[in-house]
Amino acid sequence: MHINMKIDAKYTVVLVMLVGFISCQENARPNYQYMPNMYESVGYETYQEADVDVEGNQIFEYDMEARLPVDGTIPRGDFMPFEIDNTVEGYEEAKANLKSPLDSTQVDYEVGGPLYTIYCAICHGIKGAGDGTLAKKDLIIPGSYAEKDITIGSIYHTIYYGKNSMGSYANQLNESERWQVAEYVAKLKADLDK
Repeated sequence: MHINMKIDAKYTVVLVMLVGFISCQENARPNYQYMPNMYESVGYETYQEADVDVEGNQIFEYDMEARLPVDGTIPRGDFMPFEIDNTVEGYEEAKANLKSPLDSTQVDYEVGGPLYTIYCAICHGIKGAGDGTLAKKDLIIPGSYAEKDITIGSIYHTIYYGKNSMGSYANQLNESERWQVAEYVAKLKADLDK
């Protein structure tokens, strides 16, 4: 009988420990938070009342915190402002004066070609002959590069701002990608002119 009580006591201790562990578990939220700031982030209100300094003076002129960026600032990333205007005169200036910043070792048709296929071939065709899918359906008539009087500068200007029924691709392609596509279009034109 004494042995049975020892065994029952061991089972009782194990049972009490298991019940203790199970009762401490809470399924409503994670038990351990290794990075609590990811679970309980600080909430920021974009359009909250204007901030005040330590003396209680209003810092901003208006009652909202969101502000336009300071003139002349450039956002982080690969964005650089394009100095030539989106006008006919700007197009002609780009056509005459804008040169590619890429030298022959930096031009990579393995980059420009797939980007051209994604963004341009639907209208201009794979080889730039103006026979893309939308052109075949008479939804758009881009014409062949062989028929166009274009330079690397005018190609870049058109990619940046768009022209006629073609929209801008400045948001889809960063600056280096735009130059790679422009170089690829110039190659297609040279191939068609042969």
